[in-house]
Amino acid sequence: MAGTGSYIVVDVGKTLSKVTLWNRDGRLLDRKVRSNQSIVQDGVRRLDVAGTGTWLQDALASYAAEPIEMIIPVAHGAGVVALDGDHLAFAPLDYEQPIPSDVMAAYRDERDPFAVTGSPALPDGLNLGAQLFWLERLHQAEMARATLLPWAQYWSWFLSGRAVSEVTSLGCHTDLWNPSRASFSPLAERMGWARKFAPVVPASEIVGMLRPDLARVTGLPETVRVLAGLHDSNAALLAAQGFMEIARKEATILSTGTWFVAMRLAQESLTAGTLPEARDTLVNVSAHGWPVPSARFMGGREIETVIEFDTRRVDIKPDQPKLLAAVPALLERGTMMLPTLAPGFGPFPDGEARWIGTPDDWADDWHARRAGICLYAALVADTCLDLIGSKERLLIEGRFAEADVFVRALAALRPDTQVFVANAHNDVSFGALRLVNSLLEAKGGLRRVASLEGDLAAYRAKWQQQVERVTA
Repeated sequence: MAGTGSYIVVDVGKTLSKVTLWNRDGRLLDRKVRSNQSIVQDGVRRLDVAGTGTWLQDALASYAAEPIEMIIPVAHGAGVVALDGDHLAFAPLDYEQPIPSDVMAAYRDERDPFAVTGSPALPDGLNLGAQLFWLERLHQAEMARATLLPWAQYWSWFLSGRAVSEVTSLGCHTDLWNPSRASFSPLAERMGWARKFAPVVPASEIVGMLRPDLARVTGLPETVRVLAGLHDSNAALLAAQGFMEIARKEATILSTGTWFVAMRLAQESLTAGTLPEARDTLVNVSAHGWPVPSARFMGGREIETVIEFDTRRVDIKPDQPKLLAAVPALLERGTMMLPTLAPGFGPFPDGEARWIGTPDDWADDWHARRAGICLYAALVADTCLDLIGSKERLLIEGRFAEADVFVRALAALRPDTQVFVANAHNDVSFGALRLVNSLLEAKGGLRRVASLEGDLAAYRAKWQQQVERVTA
């Protein structure tokens, strides 16, 4: 990748959209961020395609003076777009939009077994199959003639004009993919959806050049190449493999954002049959098409619910000493949060969240509350890691990798595991770059996490006892 050209990564997440500028050697040059909001049309929550597209055009235009060679899109995996010719048939669903109970019940009767897809039955529209099942009732005529695209590949179409699909996006809890056979699921075939999806190509395939109209609007050259792109958590997986401590070894990647997603790079053969379906475990599919045992919970959303402010409040650097200082009293008093603050998700989907062991001044003790929710996130993450058999090495990446109470508590809970953290902002984008050059090594290396002081094993045992009592 020697040379002077630059690359742009477009990362459309659930909470944030990001555009990052990189040189060919993998050095971050610039970063732009936008908070995402859903829109409501006819009483239905949908993704803000137009708003994101306008912002993206402006962001790209700001790099008109740069020698841009390539754009790589990345997006969350719970969005699906219907194209009608050269335009959107309708705005795609926001996956947190509830699906009518009668429609969901009928859909559940159609689903394939977990052992076939590695995709658990999830609430709302988190299974893309459930979205498609409802969309065929909401937009019957449009769906009959639509071409379907995963959310990441919508943005490669937006940029290039060529419609494709890709396996990491199709293989993440969609109900639409059979990981062991590397093909569409029986459900997708039966319902006719497999035929509607644009052709499946590798994430690294160049799908075309920048559309001429976008080139004119942004000032970028029409020679800019656009890759098919991939699912964001799988991009984090690729980023992790750029570290010598992780590459080609038994390791687990814990990607943290709105969702905390644990993905195990196992050195043994594992199938969906080894995972507990009812606890939000799943089989993701890597950019190479390999099954990846995974577990997840809505950690960022749960933290945000407790602190009631920007989720970065638990990991901004100046506050870390105060948060760490609050931990001993929490452990001594047994102050803890019981799951779950995101009902229907995670390893305790039916739990009812509540604090126990809180002092009288709890509502006013912001540092203790923030430290307490970080301990909670570590306990739930530890549970997720156990569910997929995680061992030996753990890399924590994403927004909460700089939350010292969280990462150090997790290191204490897993003393036999080497726990590392990476750059907190750009791992997904860096992983996307490795689609271009798989030999690209991450800059700066990893930092080994020191265990949090205190008896975390006893704290966990009490937490587990309380959880069993309320979920039995």
